[in-house]
Amino acid sequence: MGVLLDGDQNEMDPLELQVVAMFVDGVRVLGLPRSIGEIYGLLFISQSGLSLDDLVCRLRISKGSASQGLRTLKSLGAVRETDGGDDRRTYYEPAIELKRLAGGFIREQIRPHLENGKTKIGRLAESAREIEDPERRKFLGERVERLETWMRSSGRVLPVLQKLLGQ
Repeated sequence: MGVLLDGDQNEMDPLELQVVAMFVDGVRVLGLPRSIGEIYGLLFISQSGLSLDDLVCRLRISKGSASQGLRTLKSLGAVRETDGGDDRRTYYEPAIELKRLAGGFIREQIRPHLENGKTKIGRLAESAREIEDPERRKFLGERVERLETWMRSSGRVLPVLQKLLGQ
């Protein structure tokens, strides 16, 4: 985030800066881009919806970064479009229900990763069976079995977690 000159009406106050920083730290843990945390944080602390241009101006990020961040947040169910009144621009507001946020993250980030992991484990199993050294083949086979067990466990846990979250 760029530093704005004193007196600029678009300057974020210290509380806004703290909230944005908190969400940036949160998305970093999840492996998401910084701009996603900045956008969600500013929307979260804003009393009214913000447009794409508002986000670009207030956060000092590129229009492309803001647009991509909003797309990602919308796909996660973390933001929704809201009416801008007389203005023809689209405004965004945060979804603040934890169930919705966690459910969207599971649906859009974790499930695809697990599905992709199943394919990779299948290939690993094939490769392990082709190893000539019997000791190494046995070891790798055991490790692949452990990964398969983890995948089955996560496949059982995610639906329960989504049900708890109301998704």
